[in-house]
Amino acid sequence: MANDNLVKMKNERRDFSGYRKYIRTAIWIILTLILAVMLLTNLFVVKENEYKVIRQFGEVVKIIEKPGLHIKIPFVQTVSSIPKYQMTFDVEEAEINTKDKKRILIDNYAVWKVDDPKKLIANARTLVNAETKMAEFTFSTVRSELGKLNYDEIINDEKSSRGSINDKVTEIVNSLLEKDEYGISVTDVRIKRTDLPKDNEESVYTRMISERQSTAQEYLSMGDAQKNTIIADTDRTVKEMLAKAAADADVIRSQGEKEAGKVYNSSYSKDPEFYELYRTLESYKKTIDKETVIIMPFDSEYAKTLMGETE
Repeated sequence: MANDNLVKMKNERRDFSGYRKYIRTAIWIILTLILAVMLLTNLFVVKENEYKVIRQFGEVVKIIEKPGLHIKIPFVQTVSSIPKYQMTFDVEEAEINTKDKKRILIDNYAVWKVDDPKKLIANARTLVNAETKMAEFTFSTVRSELGKLNYDEIINDEKSSRGSINDKVTEIVNSLLEKDEYGISVTDVRIKRTDLPKDNEESVYTRMISERQSTAQEYLSMGDAQKNTIIADTDRTVKEMLAKAAADADVIRSQGEKEAGKVYNSSYSKDPEFYELYRTLESYKKTIDKETVIIMPFDSEYAKTLMGETE
């Protein structure tokens, strides 16, 4: 009986030893799994288009820029991301006053990026705060620069200097951000749309139409004045030319008559009878036509010549 008890106790001790081996193996497996999970959960990847910020008890201890695989201290350190790529922010639409005291609605956007994550975290704290500051600087600068221009210079494409305004606004906003060390920069600022407020849109359009009509009438009046001046100058020139031509014609005519008189006198002196006959025939051309009725004495020299009688 005692021997049976001893055998039984030995068997129970052997079974318990086997159980201990299994328990030890299970514990090592569990610890290994825990270590693997902790290792995997504390590994992180830095991508090309982002910064990784390592914080320890809330304080920034490291900022990683180069892409690759990294690890953090479990339970002590936390990891957050800040984008490195360019981002677009639509500035809220707002009213501004132009130089000529007109109200217009401005809608613009800004393209920006993070240059220095340390400065951003130190001064702006969060990406949202940095974006808000940038939007404030952008709007105030756009309002200031457009306030130096008249309304028609802003909306008229031919007179627009909007391109240079965009560049100037970008430069000013960057200088303000750099001064306050927010760690961000603006790549570009663009005005998308300029509209009139609804309450004065119609009145401005009416005034613009009136101004255009007044300008058109002014141009028409100037054109009429120039036309009248040209007509007067032309009439004066024509009269001067006609007067000169008439004077020249009188001179030429008098010279011709003088020459003709000389020819007549020369011809008369050479053959007076022929000249007399020629003058008589020339008078017939002017005094006799198909309707002419001539009454003269039958024995007159004129009648004898007409009848063909000769001495």
